[in-house]
Amino acid sequence: MSRETEIEKKNLITKKEFEQLCRRFDIQEDQFTRQANTYFDTDDGAVRKEGAALRIREKNNDMVLTLKQPAPEGLLETNQPLSPQEAEDVITGRSFPEGEVKNALTESLHIHPENLGRLGTLETLRTQFPYKTGILFLDHSTYLDTEDFEIEIEGSSEKEVEAWLDELLQEQNIPARSTPNKIKRFFLRKQEINASDEHRS
Repeated sequence: MSRETEIEKKNLITKKEFEQLCRRFDIQEDQFTRQANTYFDTDDGAVRKEGAALRIREKNNDMVLTLKQPAPEGLLETNQPLSPQEAEDVITGRSFPEGEVKNALTESLHIHPENLGRLGTLETLRTQFPYKTGILFLDHSTYLDTEDFEIEIEGSSEKEVEAWLDELLQEQNIPARSTPNKIKRFFLRKQEINASDEHRS
């Protein structure tokens, strides 16, 4: 169980820019690992309305339940390891484990776990490595019949990570782009699909 503040800055990039950055940092295909994020919310989007996100991440056969909430700087992350059975119970809506995540949901956000449902899964091929005094990530994500690429830098302050990312983007001649986080991009794509389905019907 852990709680930590995450300070990060992201930028969406094209496939060509992604490949360019892989060459810049000499990243090989076998340095990427697969992770899958399954997202949850209520029917009326109560988690998202609080600026929060709830997910189960599967990586290297480990399952972690994470709640991200807005913090004065960055995001407050509450992480809770799950057994495969506990993860299956959350995904199928059978039960929600006791612990810090449930406490934060009910006490901070006033959301009851029995009202949560599975939204879908986003899969990411990710590589990460030390950069300056932080960490740099390169992600290739697929979800809801689409894909995207992004660079992310984590550090100890917003000013620091913004400066590092701006410097790297300028060095590589990559435009700065407005970049919602993964769950927001997932939601936007889901809304597009729903709107398209409604239009066809």
